[in-house]
Amino acid sequence: MYQLYDPIKNVQTPVLFFTGKGGVGKTSVACSTAVSLTDVGKKVLLVSTDPASNLQDVFGIDLTSDPIEVPNVKNLFASNIDPEEAASAYREKTVGPYRDKLPESVVNQMEEQLSGACTVEIAAFDEFSHILANDYILTQYDHVLFDTAPTGHTLRLLSLPTAWNGYLEESTHGASCLGPLSGLGDKKNLYQKAVQALSDDEKTTLILVARPEESTLVEANRASMELRDIGIQNQMMIINGLLQSHVPTDAVSKAFYESQQASLKQIPESLQQMKTLSLPYISYSLTGVNSLRQLVSEHPYIEKEVKSNEIELDQLSELNDVIDDFSTRNTRVIFTMGKGGVGKTSVASAIAVVLSERGHKVHLTTTDPASHLDYIFKNRAVDENLSISSINPETEVETYKKEIITAAGELSEGELSYLKEDLESPCTEEIAVFRAFADVVSRSENEIVVIDTAPTGHTLLLLDSSEAYHKEMNRSTGKIPGNVKELLPRLRDPEETGVVIVTLAEETPVFESTRLQEDLKRAQIVPKWWVINRSLYATGTNDPILKARASSEKQWIKKIEEDLAEQSALIPWTSEVKIGLPTKTYV
Repeated sequence: MYQLYDPIKNVQTPVLFFTGKGGVGKTSVACSTAVSLTDVGKKVLLVSTDPASNLQDVFGIDLTSDPIEVPNVKNLFASNIDPEEAASAYREKTVGPYRDKLPESVVNQMEEQLSGACTVEIAAFDEFSHILANDYILTQYDHVLFDTAPTGHTLRLLSLPTAWNGYLEESTHGASCLGPLSGLGDKKNLYQKAVQALSDDEKTTLILVARPEESTLVEANRASMELRDIGIQNQMMIINGLLQSHVPTDAVSKAFYESQQASLKQIPESLQQMKTLSLPYISYSLTGVNSLRQLVSEHPYIEKEVKSNEIELDQLSELNDVIDDFSTRNTRVIFTMGKGGVGKTSVASAIAVVLSERGHKVHLTTTDPASHLDYIFKNRAVDENLSISSINPETEVETYKKEIITAAGELSEGELSYLKEDLESPCTEEIAVFRAFADVVSRSENEIVVIDTAPTGHTLLLLDSSEAYHKEMNRSTGKIPGNVKELLPRLRDPEETGVVIVTLAEETPVFESTRLQEDLKRAQIVPKWWVINRSLYATGTNDPILKARASSEKQWIKKIEEDLAEQSALIPWTSEVKIGLPTKTYV
């Protein structure tokens, strides 16, 4: 369907940005591209700003923010900029001068305001701007490859003149990115030069990496449109992990192949017009130079199974055990949390349905588009004990924005533009939806409430003071609803609330879930269960490629069980969302 990606033929510009949803293989594709280009005599600098990057493991060397030459690969230099460390340094630069001058409680609140995704994003942009805007560096290399690109929101925000004037210090309107932006200082010219380089079609190509799965294609489309809006037009897409063939007699293999093909038929129309290439689904770990070369070769298949001790599947907990626990304990509020694409909605739906079938009154709600719940339940009669709703983030955010802008009063055109762009921040959506969560959770007096996705620990801590509540939750009315005041204590009560982290048995989802758990623990919320979803290992497939891939899951299943989770359960891979308890039926 799609031609194989060949870096030698397909790379046309000196600067490449690889972007896409977590776990799609950005780092692997970037590394394979870098090695392939050096093999034909190009000098390449590979820079990762992805917090989930395993660049060091791929090449088997220790990396820092200073580039070093990769052993056994002539002319390849690599650096690994940890955005969390960059954000920490950025945070200290901003907060440090106030430590001995302001009360500790105020300093702590400043630090928390600078703990969110916006700060990490801006700090990462600050790091690679020093490379992208440095003419000397760009003349030293034939190609500079960045693993992870900035979001359109960050680029738009930094391009507004108001972001660089006294409005940042003088504003009392509580824009959610004011904290992160307060440390920018006098870097306007540097950032403008970086943004110009990104928008230069002769210099930069944006490579969208996706899997043949609906959620990653939707994310690629969103990122593509967002970045086109600010002038980054030179884009291409790579579909990574495409199963080239299947074993017709293996139910899992057949269903896996057909599921991918069905997803590709649903590619958003705007992406269909884009140059799109593919890379095959592989059975081996992409570590070491040889495996990276193999990925982009004409014959990329290496079928080898990871040899390690087997896991006794009959000794692992199942989703039924999770539901039994909540039913027995009469848990009143249940959250499913995790990164996009891991199956939070399907897990939440299964929990809600089975609890209702056991006689509990249950209310299920989600922040995913309503059509997703509609899809899950389209051929199923809803039990009389189960009610369903959907919190629409777009509606909540628009209402919230209008309140903030109205409360801001008279603003200049520049100030209004800045405030509107600031309200495009991910923080804004989280805070706006938080209010709707509070309303739903208050129903737990009379029924079990199952909620797909919840505010992060960062947002909860940011709101955990009367000053922050006033600023972030009710800037328009000046008073705090009672159900909002009661929400955080309720979430922290393990007798009342259960949090389920949903993940996949893969490196990036496990890494991101670990960060999520740490984030929640800072807010004094301890997840009750981890659910490992869509496990190939649990299917018993005999397809050579899928079986080898399934064996690689074992290390992550063991890590979750032994190191990360208080309790964990395993759900087998299936091609369709199943309502109720999953079974080994793959079609």
